[in-house]
Amino acid sequence: MTGTRHPVTSWETDFDFLDEEYTADPFSIWQHLRDRCPVAHTDRYHGVYMPTRYEDIAAVAYDTDHFSSRMVTVNQVHPDDVRFVSPPITSDPPEHSWSRRILLPAFSPKAIDRWEPVTRQIAADLADAVDPAAGCDAAVDYAQHIPVKVIARMLGVPEQDGDRFRAWIHDVLEEGPGDPDVSRGAGREMLDYLIGHVERHRDEPADDLITFLLDARVDGAPLADRHIYGTVLLLLVAGIDTTWSSIGSALWHLARVDADRERLVAEPELIPTAVEEMLRAYAPVTMARYVAADTELAGCPVSAGQRLLLPFPAGNRDPQVFDVADQVVIDRAENRHLAFGLGIHRCLGSNLARMEITVALQEWLARFPVFVLSDPEAVRWSAGQIRGPRTLPVSFSRSDGA
Repeated sequence: MTGTRHPVTSWETDFDFLDEEYTADPFSIWQHLRDRCPVAHTDRYHGVYMPTRYEDIAAVAYDTDHFSSRMVTVNQVHPDDVRFVSPPITSDPPEHSWSRRILLPAFSPKAIDRWEPVTRQIAADLADAVDPAAGCDAAVDYAQHIPVKVIARMLGVPEQDGDRFRAWIHDVLEEGPGDPDVSRGAGREMLDYLIGHVERHRDEPADDLITFLLDARVDGAPLADRHIYGTVLLLLVAGIDTTWSSIGSALWHLARVDADRERLVAEPELIPTAVEEMLRAYAPVTMARYVAADTELAGCPVSAGQRLLLPFPAGNRDPQVFDVADQVVIDRAENRHLAFGLGIHRCLGSNLARMEITVALQEWLARFPVFVLSDPEAVRWSAGQIRGPRTLPVSFSRSDGA
């Protein structure tokens, strides 16, 4: 860790999104800020703002003039020194429009439908490998593998390298915000790995996303190598950590709330609706923006040159927008959640994520109608801008009590 992080003195004026209290329970902190200071600020990480109300988060997401997406993470690197490019997530208009448009066909509902049988077989094989008598870690043994295997096949890289992918993502997203050297090292390794596979695909094209990008044209010209490398890296990272976190959070909830688990077992047709509610209640992603020009947000001055955290999960818990916002209502009918963001950067992979989470729950509940946390104190949540359980020990018993 670069430097020593001091304890938080005030969540309004000195917040730290890597603080252990924030990692363990950000929900109460967000509620505290909504009530007292809707736009918090900290001098840490070279200056960061953080709105917590739905309307303010939405205002930032739609305002591409004052809030640039060229920086989507917060870390110890000074904003002037950030050179990372991963389109379309780090792109602003007008580049964003064509860089996103290129990918739309690959993530349309029809395109994702072809991956459902593959995902179902992956989830079934993982669930069948669990020994009910021994229990398992539902995050490590199940949730983390599904999106890794799926996105690896979609990209055309070896799914056997999943452990490497997860290690790199951990270093970049969890360790990296506090230690730039760790982030740079892992990022360089990951990029070198992916460049190698992109170059292999030039000679050995296949029916996968890397070849899709190599074949793409903008005004008749191929994409620049830097664009392809950055997009492939984005697809790998975004396709793993966020969905793994969402699957794990849903399993964590169902292991704790018998009534919800029992209802989904009895009414499996409710699972897609429940998935939307899990996404609302346990949205994993906090994005970031770079303040490109001085402005105001909720009456608070916001200065150019600093960054802003965009906690979509906080907006999803805003009681001004959602009834009983802090309760999980698995048959919630109206659910305008922000789990996939909004505005021009709304998650391109939302169809894929929904499918993977739905299939993961269907296959798990079909085999394990009863499961509980075997050691609640052993559950560990990831730090940083992606939140999900990284350790989730569960035990099983049959529904007849045997």
